[in-house]
Order: sequence, then C-alpha cells, then structure tokens
Amino acid sequence: MSKIAIIGSGFSGLAAAAYLAKAGHEVHVFEKNEMLGGRARNFTTENGYTFDMGPSWYWMPEVFDKFFADFGYKVADFYKLVELSPAFDVVYGPKDTLSVPDNQEALYTLFESIEPGSAARLKQFLLEAEFKYKVGMDKLVYKPGLSITEFLDKDTILGALRLQVFSRFSDHVRKYFSHPKLIALIEFPVLFLGAMPQDTPALYSLMNHACLQLGTWYPMGGFYKIIEAMVEVGKRAGVKVHTNSAVDEIITKDGKATSIRIKDSILDFDAVVASADYNHVESKLIPSAQRNYDARYWEKKTFAPSSLIYYLGINKRVKGLRHHTLFFDENLLQHSKEIYKNPQWPSKPLFYVCCPSQTDDSVAPAGHENIFLLMPIATGLTDSEELRENYFNVMMERLQMQTGEDLRPFIDYKKSYCVTDFIADYNSFKGNAYGLANTLMQTAILKPKMINKKIKNLFYTGQLTVPGPGVPPSLISGKVVSGLVTNYLTH
Repeated sequence: MSKIAIIGSGFSGLAAAAYLAKAGHEVHVFEKNEMLGGRARNFTTENGYTFDMGPSWYWMPEVFDKFFADFGYKVADFYKLVELSPAFDVVYGPKDTLSVPDNQEALYTLFESIEPGSAARLKQFLLEAEFKYKVGMDKLVYKPGLSITEFLDKDTILGALRLQVFSRFSDHVRKYFSHPKLIALIEFPVLFLGAMPQDTPALYSLMNHACLQLGTWYPMGGFYKIIEAMVEVGKRAGVKVHTNSAVDEIITKDGKATSIRIKDSILDFDAVVASADYNHVESKLIPSAQRNYDARYWEKKTFAPSSLIYYLGINKRVKGLRHHTLFFDENLLQHSKEIYKNPQWPSKPLFYVCCPSQTDDSVAPAGHENIFLLMPIATGLTDSEELRENYFNVMMERLQMQTGEDLRPFIDYKKSYCVTDFIADYNSFKGNAYGLANTLMQTAILKPKMINKKIKNLFYTGQLTVPGPGVPPSLISGKVVSGLVTNYLTH
C-alpha cells in the first residue's frame, strides 16, 4: 500500500483523495485552514445566518452524479438538489429585468420577443453548443493535457472544425444574435471561465448548453453540503483528513518527493498531490531548481478575476430578488477591459447578487434574507477597507433601484472578502478567485502541467491546471490526477 499526501482540501483535492483511497492507497489530506473545502468553505454567524463563502452556481449536474456514482452512491444519498425556476434574473437597467426560464420553449419565446427571428437561431446555436459539450465531456476534459497525442483521435479530429477552437467566442455569438441584451445573456457564462469573450475560444459556447439547457440547480443547505458529502465519501474509502495543517515544505531527494514538513513534523510519503495554489507550491514549498515554471511564467499568464464579496444578513424579507441576479446595467466590455487589459478598480462595475434564502429557509433566520454580493475585479489590486466600502455602496444603491428599497438600515450582519483575504486564506496568486483564464493559449496542453518534470512523484491538480476553473472542472481535475498517480505507483 502506497502512502499519498494531498495538499489542500478544495474540490480537486477531495476528489483526488477519494479516488486514490478507493484504488487502495493510504491517503492523507492536509488543509491549512480550520475548515475543509477550500474556496467552498462556509461559516455560520451567531445570529443564525449560514453563508457559502465561494461557489454558488450548480451547473453540469451530471459531473457531480458521475463522481458519486464512481463510489456507488447517488447525489440524493447526501443532499437534496432543486432546479431553480426561473434559473436567474438579468438586470439591464431600472425596471428592465429579464428572467431566464428553465423551460426550453419559454426560452425560445423570450428570445423571439426581444429579437424577431432569434428563436430559430437560438435553436441552431444551442445544437452547436450541445455538440461541443458532448465532445468536450467525452473526449477532452478527462485528459491530463500532457501531450497533443491525447487528442489525436479520429472523432476529435473530425469534430475539430465544429469545435471552433480557433474562433473567438464573441464573433461566434454575433453570427447568431445582434440585440445587446441577448449578446450579454449569451456571453455571461464565459465570465466564469475568466476571460473576455473576445479572448475566449468559441469552443466554450458549450457553457451555454450547460447554462440554458442543463438547468441551474441548488443543493439545499448550501454548497458546503457538496464538500461534506465528498469528505464522507473519502472517509468511507479510508481517507484521513488533517485541518490546521499547513504544509511548509516538500522535501525531495534524488528527483523524488520523500516527505512533507508541517511545523516541526516530518512525514514520509510515496507521492504528493498539490491541490493548493500551483504557484505557491512551486515558489514556497520546493527548491527553485525543481519548479516547472519560474516567476516570469506566472506573470505572463492571464488569470481569472479576483472578487470583492460581501456577506449580508438582512432582518426582513426582500421583494424583487431572485436566488441569482446578474446586474448587467453597465458596460460589460468596459468592465472586462478593467479586469484584463488595464487592471484597475472598475469605473462602472457589473456585479452579481445571490440570495439563497429565496430558495432555502435554513440559511437565514425566519423572516430574514441571506445575501451575497460579488463584484469581479482584476487580480493584484491594492485592497483597502475604504475601497471595499465605496464599492459596497455602489452595489447597494443599484440593488435599491431593483428592489425599491434601501436595505442598508436592515443589515444585521456584514462581512467583506477581497484580494488580501484570498491571498491569506488560500495562498492565491495575486488574490485570484477562479484560477487561470480559459484563453486559447491557456487551453488543454497549454495549461500548467499536472506532473512535475523534475520531481517524478509530485503532481498538481485544481483550477490552475487542466481542465480549468469552476467546480465541475475541479472535480474532474481530481479524478484525472488520481489516474496519473496510480499509473506512477503501479509502474
């Protein structure tokens, strides 16, 4: 039986741990924080609110189904999943809100009402998106991205033109739609991939299939229910977890990782999987001569945004607010440029509001609301309480226009989270929230490698390697790396 250390307990780390334990290895997960889950941690306040700290969109449900099925379970064994209807709201301006239905026919009707002729084009667009999604899920995302030969498969090659890897997402969308509302709605899911639509391959219209056809879901009790379920699956397979256990060093000898150091303890292992921030692991835990990538490499990379987040408890019910509301009442292109092209605090930000208490009574006291505000921002920005508060008021004033009332007098809990917190809690490079952007030059084999080229039993997983940012990709990343580790240990 081989002994394996997993550094970090986010989705990728917990997935890798469970698969490796199932394969018969002794697996230990080391988490620097008091709570497991990485960016998907939660916290409960003294006055009765439970806040998910990070992910809040449950898309691609079959990826979760597949994970639990691999261990003989169903999602329903651990948490109750509900489909949101409408899926979400998009605010374009005062008294100008579009509710996105979970019903296909209603979606076609909605598009047609905004842009005559667009219903037929939407059907064609979504057929293409579904094709890309199926090829992507069947042929691409479960590959480790180590070599181009992984993709030299007849079906993949024949489908390459239809996959539109080398076309721009923004151009692709405008072939089908011209109304700015529809363009904004179609382009919004790629923001979760961490790049401007102009820099994202048209391949990623597959996200529109996930968003508009597979449904938007919610695990009752909150996103942390998924973490709890994955921890339970791992423990049943034999995984041992260690919290408050920051790894300070990966000790190497003769091109192999032999042990890890936690405070004054040296623990021996046969392989190490880093689910922590890739750059942190390479710059802080191993000798510089053994890194895959130097500081210049990371500086040149395009990172997905950081975020300014506010967790708010409101001591009354709020009208006019869905579970998910996107505020697209300012210019998307301008905000995107201020994230990616000319990094700065945004002049007229877009933002997102999550109100899970609209769906789930358990996350707030009776008669209260649980509200999560998120504003995407550039990585590496100077972060201060004064800046946070300025943007808090910008968001609250626009929320007031949407709901018809100023909610600030009714706040009975308030906490902010931003760049410096991402760095402190997750050793996140420049405080990024989502990982590495899915640009053309950062896709598949062009992402940071899962295997250390100089330390043959050190592996990497998570949102900075393949397949990329997001919860389902992180789950997949954990499974993929477990296969690489098992292959190493058995050959």
